Amino acid sequence: MNRRRWNQLLLRYPFLFALILLSVAILVNAILQPTFFTRESLNNNMRVFLPLMILAVGQAVVILGGGIDISVGGILSIVNTILATQVGLNGSPEKMWIYVGLSLLAGLAAGSLNGFFVSVLRLQPIITTYATSFLFFGIALYILPNPGGGIPQAISGLYRNTTPLGIPLAIYVIVLILLGWYYLRHSRYGRYLYAVGGKAEAAYETGVPVVGIQFSTYVISGLMAAIAGIAMSMLTGSGNADIGSAMTLNSVTAVVIGGTAFSGGVGGIAGPIIGAMTLQMIMNIISFANIDTWWQTFVNALIIVIALALPGLLNLIQGRKK
Repeated sequence: MNRRRWNQLLLRYPFLFALILLSVAILVNAILQPTFFTRESLNNNMRVFLPLMILAVGQAVVILGGGIDISVGGILSIVNTILATQVGLNGSPEKMWIYVGLSLLAGLAAGSLNGFFVSVLRLQPIITTYATSFLFFGIALYILPNPGGGIPQAISGLYRNTTPLGIPLAIYVIVLILLGWYYLRHSRYGRYLYAVGGKAEAAYETGVPVVGIQFSTYVISGLMAAIAGIAMSMLTGSGNADIGSAMTLNSVTAVVIGGTAFSGGVGGIAGPIIGAMTLQMIMNIISFANIDTWWQTFVNALIIVIALALPGLLNLIQGRKK
């Protein structure tokens, strides 16, 4: 395959690298876990994978718009602590859904704060969201100083055990997100998003509302982080102010290996979803193979380096063959 053909392939399918990694990870998981393809195992895995997949979707939208959101883990933690403390193990379903609505509003508010700083005040995204991440984790710690609280078992059980038509609930959620993205991607907003991520100055000169688009990406990210926090709360059934700390890096990793360029304007959300699944599969491999957990951080870093360097290395190899 020549260089031009390969570049065209990567441009059309930016998630190709993530898909290859996922295929390998599934194969290794199937070897280590003989029951991997059973309905119960599939449901268990997908409900564990869902929070990170949702978080990666929000992160991907921000990066597509030319930014980055380091605060998503903090937003997730706020939502988790709100639900765990305000609903509790003995809370009613009615109370649960009231605080689910408030949690979504909290995510929108946090995303709006990030969007205001970055798009209106024009502060550096990585520094700004790094700073607000401390604010959000501080709020979560104030709400729940020590791990505890809980979610009504009747509600958490719905998340864990619901399989309409034998298909895990998490798959329905991901399909809905992909359908929503398909609509946005082919709308005027989608065209504006890619234009702003590609080159904001040029987009502004052609009449694209750059500030509004950049602001909206952080609002979407905050909303996705809140939804991920709800899913995580139903998954664990308890609260922990630090629960989102490791998920921020994982969301960025999922986006990178999913083919979404850090420079913005290239990629989508299918790749990051596949990337999130790949990372979770690697965690399963580490667990089933009894490998020290510190290898997970090493593997994540290695995947990022390979994903960033692979196109350049392949171009270099193709160039030498000529």
